[in-house]
Amino acid sequence: MNKRILEIAEKSYIYDRQNDSSFFNKELFAQLIVQECAEWVNHNLGLVNEEAKADLLKHFGVEL
Repeated sequence: MNKRILEIAEKSYIYDRQNDSSFFNKELFAQLIVQECAEWVNHNLGLVNEEAKADLLKHFGVEL
């Protein structure tokens, strides 16, 4: 698996203090992936302006 995907997956674990455990948050993982994609396209292709980036994030329900 891609190293960046693994890094994002690690960021998707949330610590639950009540149960002294952590769990994988699928919604957070999806949001982080969409944000990463929007940033990558914007940075690497140079064809996407901030409005298009915002539209992509909105399409997937991800807040800035």
